[in-house]
Amino acid sequence: MTEMLVVQSKVKEVVKKADVNVAGDFADALSTKVEGMIREAANRAKANGRKTLRSYDL
Repeated sequence: MTEMLVVQSKVKEVVKKADVNVAGDFADALSTKVEGMIREAANRAKANGRKTLRSYDL
């Protein structure tokens, strides 16, 4: 398992507001997805000659 990139308590708050339940493995899967998004954004920035990630890299 990689380092957790999301705050589980905050995820649960959003889920509660949406009036749904959340499985125990959801936060891990979300963290993995976030890591992938960061990697893709980094690749885009590098392809554009930048070392700084910007919101539009997402």
